[in-house]
Amino acid sequence: MTTARSNLIDPASTPYYHCMARCVRRAFLCGKDQFSGKNYEHRRQWVEDRLNVLADIFALEICAYAVMSNHYHVILHINREQAESWSMKEVLHRWSQLFSGPMLVQRYLAGATMGEADLIKVEEFAEKYRRRLKDISWFMRCLNEHLAREANREDGCKGRFWEGRYKSQALLDEAALLTCMAYVDLNPVRAKMAKTSESSQYTSFKKRTDVYTGSQKKKQPARLKPLKAPGQIPDKAIPYTLSCYFELVDWSGRMISKGKRGRIEDSVPNVLHRLGIDPDEWINTMRWNNRFRRAVGRLSSLKDYAGHIGQHWVHGVSPSVCLFQV
Repeated sequence: MTTARSNLIDPASTPYYHCMARCVRRAFLCGKDQFSGKNYEHRRQWVEDRLNVLADIFALEICAYAVMSNHYHVILHINREQAESWSMKEVLHRWSQLFSGPMLVQRYLAGATMGEADLIKVEEFAEKYRRRLKDISWFMRCLNEHLAREANREDGCKGRFWEGRYKSQALLDEAALLTCMAYVDLNPVRAKMAKTSESSQYTSFKKRTDVYTGSQKKKQPARLKPLKAPGQIPDKAIPYTLSCYFELVDWSGRMISKGKRGRIEDSVPNVLHRLGIDPDEWINTMRWNNRFRRAVGRLSSLKDYAGHIGQHWVHGVSPSVCLFQV
């Protein structure tokens, strides 16, 4: 039975969500179509550019993303504090970058003199837009509709571009967030589209490494939620150090591509032990979509989440017990 989107995305349970959308047509979202010979590689840049635009407008932070041939992944963090800190005018200005809005809003932003009744109505619009600007469904709508229109215009056709609504998974705790980020960043390596994570085009990992090793060494990308670093405010960052995350993704990628499971014990990064993640199960979980569905986390987190959404259980209990040992 289909579950209401309001139950799938509940900021009270967790602010972190993994979202994925897949193209419905044989003609790829990106990549080369082997049947027609057309190359759609340039569309990868469309996805990355649109993510950057929306990250500047919404109160949603991008933790990780990867653009594949016929689908993409993105991990989002809902920043409710940021949305609540915006003034009415800033909310309206942000929303007007996506939609023109009613005439009252346009007049207000243009500095027109308005009566009390009109101002009350404008305030109502602003509060509605504030809720939307911290809503993942609206973020994904603004992303997917834009990409579909661009692709349809280029292909000279009409109709559905996506196979359905985007899929989402709640990431209930820090261990789930780390596991999913590594999974997303390693998608091109697993698909043999790249030899190393730092050479994986159109991924958050490449963007992080490019900035880190570039002219401004040890900096972090402006449009990605930062990982923990010296001097970084803890509440404003993903709770892992940048160097540990680089090491973890590199280690995971080498284990997947070469299958050297017998050597995992000697090379497991400390961050895995610190979070109580079993290394063998970590490798198994790189087959992410075969193991978890609606939510990911330790067993206690899954139980709390199930109770919060009014269910007795959620899919993924057995993998959670194996993967997250504490």
